Amino acid sequence: MLKDIRNELKAHAPFTAFGALTGIGIMAGIVYAQVPRSASSTLFWTLHPLHVLLSALVTAAMYRLHGKGGLGTTVLVGYLGSVGIATLSDSIIPYFGECLLGLPNKGIHFGFIEKWWLVNPLALVGIAIAWFYPKTKFPHAGHVLLSTWASLFHMIMALGADVDVATMVLITVFLFLAVWIPCCTSDIVFPLLFSKGRMELAREDS
Repeated sequence: MLKDIRNELKAHAPFTAFGALTGIGIMAGIVYAQVPRSASSTLFWTLHPLHVLLSALVTAAMYRLHGKGGLGTTVLVGYLGSVGIATLSDSIIPYFGECLLGLPNKGIHFGFIEKWWLVNPLALVGIAIAWFYPKTKFPHAGHVLLSTWASLFHMIMALGADVDVATMVLITVFLFLAVWIPCCTSDIVFPLLFSKGRMELAREDS
């Protein structure tokens, strides 16, 4: 299993790196245009719920394709694998990055608590879609990009007025780490831990 997980992480690294590069391009544009922090907050609270929706869809669909559980187990796997890991990816890891970089406006946001009325229902919508239409190929790609951008805007909210090149490069590294392991864990590893399917079965779908 550890070998399979390592292979999956390796296979998904290039696309995750592409997502991180799009993130630094967006960040450079925002810094250059001096976009206010309020815009980054709005974008974070738009992208994070959408990330949860796609994550729930992919996680539950993967479990549906390779697992034998019923509706209750599918809901549990889909919810924990999306809300839990999306929070890790979009908020917790970026917050650690903000602390390590000493960003002036650092903070941590838990969407399933702060905006429970939005995030939790969207997770359930994703699970419902996966129950009736368990497909994973396109949602996983969209999930990676949404996760990258949600993590990005979480960190942009913490920036001050002056941002140097070194800070932007380090933020890109944190973006890669915030998406690479959590997203692959959520979409592939986590649901398969609860199923009888093998990791090789997932590759053609992801």
